[in-house]
Amino acid sequence: MAVVSPPLPTLHIAVSQLRALNKNNRTPPLGGVEQAVLNFLDKANGSTVESLFASLKTKLPSLTEEELADLVYEMADDDRVELEDVPPATTRVQDYLRLWDRNLWFYGAVSIAIVTVLAVYTLPEALPLVAVRWVLGGVFVLFIPGYVTIEALFPKGRELDGIERLALSLGLSLALVPLIGLVMNYTPWGIRLDPMVASLTLYTLAISIIGVARKLKISRDQYERQQLQK
Repeated sequence: MAVVSPPLPTLHIAVSQLRALNKNNRTPPLGGVEQAVLNFLDKANGSTVESLFASLKTKLPSLTEEELADLVYEMADDDRVELEDVPPATTRVQDYLRLWDRNLWFYGAVSIAIVTVLAVYTLPEALPLVAVRWVLGGVFVLFIPGYVTIEALFPKGRELDGIERLALSLGLSLALVPLIGLVMNYTPWGIRLDPMVASLTLYTLAISIIGVARKLKISRDQYERQQLQK
């Protein structure tokens, strides 16, 4: 099994390690660099991007790490290699939450929810500050509920691309918010500002926590499986 970790544009190689597996199921002709990558992956039982880059650098002095990363991603799109996230060596929730690059969605959603609640109850209902309430409220109602739900339903990350996640987040929010309102209509609190703000905030927090738990479980299972393979 060959392992390669192409860097992201920020070159955080240690954080964004990826696994590449040669699939040999494509018929289009390969370029020289692509063939060199596949040859290296065939021979290497496991490697990092540094090893792959060092090997190719001797034959292609002009090749950069960014170009190599782009090439690996292009080969993955063409099914010439398969990319799999390499999870961090952590099994505890508190340690996993410290990995900001993996949990930006969680902190972003929770932060928007908290800031929106503060804006609703602290900012005056007069221009220009009321516009801040409109913007935050729009994002909080029309995007965040669906977004955290999509993250919880599809925790692996590579199941959907950015456009699909955006579209599904908007569509799911438009479906979820009326359902939450319908449920609130049959409670003693009814459909009023305070109960709706509270219910949407609680929904966002609860589903976000579920999403983090599912991502942690997948990360833990992948890490344990890789440890057994060594």
